[in-house]
Amino acid sequence: MTVSWSGSRDPSGAEKQRGKMAEMKSFGRGLLIFLVFFAICSAPGSATAQVPLLMWSSDSLPLLPPPTAGHITSIEELTVYFTSVFGSGSHTVLLFLQDKLSKDDFTLFGGVFGNKQESNFKNLEAAMQSSSSVTLPALEWAGPSVIPSLLQEKLGVSPQLVDAETLTHLSLTTSANNLLLINLPYCSDSPKSCKEVLNHNDKIIGKVLGFLKDRDVPYTAVYTGLQPSRVIPETSASNQQVGRSLLQTPAPGVKQPIVFLNASRNPCIMLWAQNLNVSLSGSTQWIDFFTESPDTTGSMCNDVSSLLVLNHPSGLKLSFAMSRQFYPVSARYWFTLDSVQLQANGLTRSFIGRNSIYAPAEYSFHCQSVSSFQDALLIPNITNQEQENDRLNFIDFQIQGFGLANGTNFSYASDCAGFFTAGIWMGLLSSLLMLLILVYGLHMIMQLNTMDRFDDPKGPSISVPQSE
Repeated sequence: MTVSWSGSRDPSGAEKQRGKMAEMKSFGRGLLIFLVFFAICSAPGSATAQVPLLMWSSDSLPLLPPPTAGHITSIEELTVYFTSVFGSGSHTVLLFLQDKLSKDDFTLFGGVFGNKQESNFKNLEAAMQSSSSVTLPALEWAGPSVIPSLLQEKLGVSPQLVDAETLTHLSLTTSANNLLLINLPYCSDSPKSCKEVLNHNDKIIGKVLGFLKDRDVPYTAVYTGLQPSRVIPETSASNQQVGRSLLQTPAPGVKQPIVFLNASRNPCIMLWAQNLNVSLSGSTQWIDFFTESPDTTGSMCNDVSSLLVLNHPSGLKLSFAMSRQFYPVSARYWFTLDSVQLQANGLTRSFIGRNSIYAPAEYSFHCQSVSSFQDALLIPNITNQEQENDRLNFIDFQIQGFGLANGTNFSYASDCAGFFTAGIWMGLLSSLLMLLILVYGLHMIMQLNTMDRFDDPKGPSISVPQSE
């Protein structure tokens, strides 16, 4: 190493020693940074898709050992923990399910260097600090419906979709399990919109928790995401070209609908659902007909009736019977889902749906939740006491049995949610009442008459005799 000096004399030995020590420190810092970067990049499971999960309760939660650095909690570990939490007693569970969520959202919008005034999670932080809480910073992401399905299995009830406004009109029974699902949106790529949306979501969380606190309802809350907002795909380095490359978020797989073809090889029945869950009597396990492509042997269709039969590999059979009929009052054809039959262990259980599941014949029918036990659209037809506790629960259900003119695409969907909700009727009636009051007031004003006689100041004054 050559050292140049501005003067004419040579550097002393002490100055040379200080220069060598400075060079060694610089090299040591660079080596340390490299080792830290290598350890982070080579951490096991660092490229696995993951979402954070925050859980807190007004009661005490079982303790979890603090996670080690780089550890990703598996779904099996979460299942065991949920079993210990919801194993006995009745529970009211709030599931705050955001469209997307990752650890970076808390890092970017959770306040800078401990400055909680800038945090967009004030209500969330206050709830976790004042309650028994558990934090899973990295939970294995296996699909958008894993957490709702897992909670539904542990509690034995289907999720009930609510929001901060409709929750005030909801009557909760603390003697039974309740699973309330609150959907929260996510932001676009703009940091400003992200801040506003996350701040609004935090206010919704605070409003829901305040409602339960005012009514002294014990609860357990879970906050997580449908999918990670930032995903690094896990790839093998041996099969990839070394160098810089763009990272692209892989699109989640979309289930294909079940399509039955008629004798002319044209589609005549279509069905799609996020889950087709079936639970038999004496069992708490849910069987999903949509996990594998079921066999449609035994299905049939014509212009008057359609029958879709789904044969599960376990031997279960689920049948959807539909009919098409002309109604003179509406002057059009309508189709109804007359019944859903479940065949298991040589017994057949029927669920009636013709009174609540119907749509115009050229439309499809869609509903977020179709079940036989809570807000039931499928009414059990009890013919056998052994099957009294058989249950059906279809999530994000859509079916069409007639008029498939779009090939393998559903026609316009007739949704089960009515257009005139209770809130709309209350608003219309209140507006009508205010309008009647306004019309009555205007009518009274128009009936006022001016005086036709006035006092003349030059003449005698008008005297009004007063009797004692």
